[in-house]
Amino acid sequence: MVSVQTAYERLQAALADARREAKLTQADVARVLARPQSFVSKYETGERRLDVVEFLEVCEAVRTDPVGVLRIVAGARLGK
Repeated sequence: MVSVQTAYERLQAALADARREAKLTQADVARVLARPQSFVSKYETGERRLDVVEFLEVCEAVRTDPVGVLRIVAGARLGK
């Protein structure tokens, strides 16, 4: 099993990848979330962690399935 830190890094990467795949900038996502761009930057770089409600809001903003993102994180936790 990998560390919690590695799982968080996988989460950060999955959300950043989803944003880029949706062809959105950090500023675009921030506007949808009614947050500053720094909010997006901070959760993508690990400076800030998301709670579950924020996670769901971010997934909606970047047009990705939260279950798919959780599968990526679970895979990291299980060493996949």
